[in-house]
Amino acid sequence: MNLATAVSAARPDLRLGTVDDQIELAGALGFAAARARELLASGLTPGDRVALVAPTSTDYVVTWLACVLAGLPVALVNPTYPDELIERMLEPLAPVRVLRPDEINRARTATAAPDGLPGGQADPFDVVSYMHTSGTTGLPKLCAQTHDYFARLAAAMAGALELTPADRVLAPLPLFHINPMGYGVITALLSGADALTVSKFSASGFWPAVVAERISVLILHAPPVEILKRATTDEPAAGHRVRTMFYADRDFLERFGVPAAVSGYGSTEAGGVSHLHRWDPAADVIPDDASRHGGAAREDIEWRLDEDGIIHVRERVHAALFDGYVRAGGLDPARDAEGWFDTGDLGRAESPDHLVFVERAAESIRVKGEFVPIPFVENHLAGVDGLTDHALWKRPGALVDEEVVLYAVTDELPLEHLKKSIAALPAFMRPVAVARVGALPRDAAAGKVQRRLLTERPVLEWVEL
Repeated sequence: MNLATAVSAARPDLRLGTVDDQIELAGALGFAAARARELLASGLTPGDRVALVAPTSTDYVVTWLACVLAGLPVALVNPTYPDELIERMLEPLAPVRVLRPDEINRARTATAAPDGLPGGQADPFDVVSYMHTSGTTGLPKLCAQTHDYFARLAAAMAGALELTPADRVLAPLPLFHINPMGYGVITALLSGADALTVSKFSASGFWPAVVAERISVLILHAPPVEILKRATTDEPAAGHRVRTMFYADRDFLERFGVPAAVSGYGSTEAGGVSHLHRWDPAADVIPDDASRHGGAAREDIEWRLDEDGIIHVRERVHAALFDGYVRAGGLDPARDAEGWFDTGDLGRAESPDHLVFVERAAESIRVKGEFVPIPFVENHLAGVDGLTDHALWKRPGALVDEEVVLYAVTDELPLEHLKKSIAALPAFMRPVAVARVGALPRDAAAGKVQRRLLTERPVLEWVEL
């Protein structure tokens, strides 16, 4: 069963959209079907690639559904990225149409029946979506995902969360991520559960919304969990009905009275989620690092650790993993000759069938849940006159995981030019301080900056921006 057909078969009165703009699935399908017919009438044909570049909203969800019903594989793109970066990301995809807020806001102007639309006849192995990587070590890459990829992901996540049509799921994160869209919205839709999100994550508004909307299942990840632990108390959470959630540590469960949680490991490439483990505080001794326990692999995915502890995954069934990275000449499956995908992540084996995630790609910066595209920011700042050499790195933040820091080699910091250049970047990419150093640590062979050694450099001058 493909995604369009499966969504249509879900409970018609389930509610989806943002918490402050909810509609029933039956109504959403009517709006989406009308929008799908408009897109096809405008000259698009089934199989044409489109891109969706806009903030999260109920109209965003309806537009995504319209693309699925129309048989238009849709790239979900971070709208906070600069236009130049988005253009470079989309170049190998060559989308026929880029849907931005002005078009997305027209998603609910008419209704139609979804019967007979091309998406309903799509093959399970047709590509339905493209989600991009974080771009921490290069240009963000678009990953091709099939209908079957999402069906398998949703089945695994729904099983771990024990989802039923009685549940109300909240995934309060931007929908271009696999976590809220795959684990949250799509898993809920295919399970017949309510699928809710928010237009923007707010720590102060989080628990009031959870309580008021009678949310029973949460889909979060590391940064919002940490923000909620630091910025909220159990008082506004009193009376919540959350019975389980994806991604939580022992402290979160105990502080906010959540009776169970699911941890996991995965990525957009690695089936969305390849490993899942359910924690029950009443029965299990939950370790402090519970959120890093991937647990057992899905039945359709196998895994191994190489001699360096790098996690590799391989699909046992076609489409369990992503189809590949989008290249100008087609899809790069990114597997070795034996079908293994190198995740680049470090792990350890708690037991022969239990994976524990150790660390993401070593050189990455994450701010408020977003990975900073290091090469893009460094190239952007290269236009600042007076910087002889420079590199981006991080330091611990007060409320969120990390803050961006610029290490610069220069006789005198060109502050005004630097501030102007930084201000042109999206907020989560902006360095908050500059460390003037005599030289950057570089690999002798390749000349690559050794970022982890930057903090050991003698700093000639610190400037807070």
